[in-house]
Amino acid sequence: MDYGLSALGAQTELVSQNRDIPKIDTKADDKALREQTDAFESIIVKMLLDNAMKDEKNLFSDQNDPGDKIYKSMYREELAKASAGSFGFSQMLYDYLSQKSS
Repeated sequence: MDYGLSALGAQTELVSQNRDIPKIDTKADDKALREQTDAFESIIVKMLLDNAMKDEKNLFSDQNDPGDKIYKSMYREELAKASAGSFGFSQMLYDYLSQKSS
């Protein structure tokens, strides 16, 4: 598996969905830097959830509701935002950027 192409595809998908990749300001104060790294982690978690659930079948019905994909996408996005900061990506990035700016 070529991870470089996979990451490029994921970034292209974000841009095509009109979603901005968060910019991280290394000179920001600690609270702002933490918020920025958490936002970055939420995007990573959202991409993982989207990839893991792309072949998910509807358990309760064989019919596809018109808003089903949108609803599930919104659910995964909110789940990713709520869990941001708890997977460790944010902490590693925060530690790295904190040391770099010192």
